[in-house]
Amino acid sequence: MGWIKRNLMFAIGGVVALLLLLGAGFCDWRSWDHNSTAFDRLNEIYGKLKELSDKKPSPGNKEVDNIKAAKDQEAEVRAWIAKAADFFQPISPIPDAPEVTSEAFASDLRRTIDQLQHAAESASVQLPPKYSFSFEAQRSSVKFTPGSLAPLAVQLGEVKKIAEILFAARINALDSIQRVRVSDDDNAAGQQADYTAEASITNNLAVMTPYVITFRSFSPELASVLSGFGASPNCMIVKAINVAPAGATTQMSGGPSPYNSYPNPYPNPYVTPPGYPQGGPGIPPPPPALGTVPRGALATVLNEQILRITLEVIIVKPLPKK
Repeated sequence: MGWIKRNLMFAIGGVVALLLLLGAGFCDWRSWDHNSTAFDRLNEIYGKLKELSDKKPSPGNKEVDNIKAAKDQEAEVRAWIAKAADFFQPISPIPDAPEVTSEAFASDLRRTIDQLQHAAESASVQLPPKYSFSFEAQRSSVKFTPGSLAPLAVQLGEVKKIAEILFAARINALDSIQRVRVSDDDNAAGQQADYTAEASITNNLAVMTPYVITFRSFSPELASVLSGFGASPNCMIVKAINVAPAGATTQMSGGPSPYNSYPNPYPNPYVTPPGYPQGGPGIPPPPPALGTVPRGALATVLNEQILRITLEVIIVKPLPKK
């Protein structure tokens, strides 16, 4: 203690120096730990950058900025989606109401069928007798299966849009429109001709509902129908098409001949019966063979005939955005 008293200032200075050394050592340890953590983080970032750089495609370099190119392509895709949205407009249901009642649907169903029948008459389109456009099961009803009114209203709007395209094309006759069963009324109705065995498909983007349409027309009207579906803003896709002759025959196309409509042992009047002299007065010359063209006459290049067409049309309805 005496030495400390004699060297008090020295002892105090030594203690202060020791504390400073301890503080410096602690700070140095903290700095080393921070540098080690930062170095590990830097190595991790460098490894990630090297991994990305080795990928195909890579983020790019000073000459090629793939990130900017990706952003530009994303902008182009979004612009295309916005433009394509004009062709995915939903078809308004009938009736178009937040909550469809049995009375409203029954009234609008009869009114819509009546409108379509008058539209077919105005366009000179032949319909089956008392045709209900696939709604025969619901036409005379006033009460419907609970939960079926909303899908029925959607289908009524879609059938109306399909019929309008067919009538605008001036087809000769509409044989049937078949839709998907959506209610117990459809299953119990027994109107098999009104329904298709296909079913609607739902994915992450849209609902795809099939319809099968059978009609009769010539090839120009068929082209107009396909053009109408293609130009529709409601995204109607023709998935399949089947075309066959409608079965109408004429004499020029191999129909019945007036010479075989009654019994005749010599069906060809230009052939001389056996035992009689060939030719002679009163015997007309034989007509030209079928398929030949008399001299000076115009040849038939195309003999248009009515066709029976069956189309499978898919209506694509995008799901609402979440």
